Amino acid sequence: MSIPTVLVLPSVGQGHVNPMMTFSQKLAEQGCTIIFVNTEFNHKRMVSSMAKQESIINGTTSSIKLVSIPDGLEPDNDRSDIGELCESMSKNMPAMLGKLIEEIHLNGDHRIICIVADVVMGWAMEVGQKQGIRGALFWTASATAFAMACSIPMLIENGITDSEGMPNTKKTFQLSPSMPIMDTNSIWWSSMNDSMTEKRVFNRMLRCMQYVNLTEWWLCNTAYELEPASLSFVPKLLPIGPLLRSYGNTGANATSLGQFWEEDQSCMSWLDQQPHRSVLYVAFGSFTLFDQNQFTEIALGLKLTNRPFLWVVRQDYNSKNKMAYPNEFTRHQGKIVGWAPQQKVLNHPAIACFVSHCGWNSTLDGLSNGVPFLCWPYFADQIYDKIYICDELKVGLGFSTNENGLVPRGEIKVKVDKLLNDENIRSRSLMIKEKVSGNLVEDGCSTKNLSRFVKWLKA
Repeated sequence: MSIPTVLVLPSVGQGHVNPMMTFSQKLAEQGCTIIFVNTEFNHKRMVSSMAKQESIINGTTSSIKLVSIPDGLEPDNDRSDIGELCESMSKNMPAMLGKLIEEIHLNGDHRIICIVADVVMGWAMEVGQKQGIRGALFWTASATAFAMACSIPMLIENGITDSEGMPNTKKTFQLSPSMPIMDTNSIWWSSMNDSMTEKRVFNRMLRCMQYVNLTEWWLCNTAYELEPASLSFVPKLLPIGPLLRSYGNTGANATSLGQFWEEDQSCMSWLDQQPHRSVLYVAFGSFTLFDQNQFTEIALGLKLTNRPFLWVVRQDYNSKNKMAYPNEFTRHQGKIVGWAPQQKVLNHPAIACFVSHCGWNSTLDGLSNGVPFLCWPYFADQIYDKIYICDELKVGLGFSTNENGLVPRGEIKVKVDKLLNDENIRSRSLMIKEKVSGNLVEDGCSTKNLSRFVKWLKA
């Protein structure tokens, strides 16, 4: 049987690259060759962060080739403007991807038999069709976020949103009788903190929903036990998660491929020195930005808890925002790193809770390790993920803001104490861990779904 070559195309965020890289590794383990296509900008970041991990590039990833195409923006353009970046990619990248595929085929080393594209890069299905290549789409957020995108016509028809996807009034709605009641704050494309970006993202999503009909395979990084109602609402969406890189692996040298920043492994030996279930792990993902006032309150709030903490302050953060730590803040109580090997951190027995932005990858990382949450969403689907964690699963608490819109230091201490003194939250977290980890064994539902997909690739 010949080895199938699969081209994998993630969207640009770290939260999109991570699960699609783990997915690629799982395909590679099952005998596929992967051509992993990033934008040139992300490719450089990834290769740079891997520079000190030469053995990984030359060892376990020999069946994953990292390549890149331009995103259409100039080198010094601001790529944190998501709307502009999405528009540029959809305008410029299809032709570039077509050209890349032709070059790969001309070289004769590989014949691509399938393109697995992020739903946000759904235009790749058309590129594949033109070249006679089969396709599959990959959704990197929750099944509920996908169900909401599928329901855009219904939301407009029922007057929940206007024709541009923006909520008409603050009200509640249900996507189906079996799904939870949501309010309009949960409509993720209208929670981007900028009206122009919201409209661009909504229009992009409308277009992407047309591409889903170009393939029979819709893959999602979730588990049936976590989102049964949403998966029943969209029965074509196949759960293959949680896609965990280093589940149960806390070895000092185990590293994660696909990171934009180099992981600071020193935090693992620091965790080894901390008491069992004592450490607050604080990480807000790859997009969240705070102003100086809020940054100060976080620092002093952590100090006020009088507990050890591991705080991820991104390596690009201070260069962009010039955040200053307050004079009263002392680090001896905790450790600050630029980027952490998150799955290994959350799997460590010293971790007591996860102060999180509630991105879907982080949500799965926490749930898979039985860690309770303190939820601090920033934008988009994180708003709903917070509601899901706190109100449906009941394994976390949210923060309240003051009259200035800040989460004050005292509130951080109050919620940390409340969460860590609640044994019900802790036991529910461990129950969910057991349920979810059942998907990762050989006859688990997600493992079987992934095997079905691999069998199709090899047929």
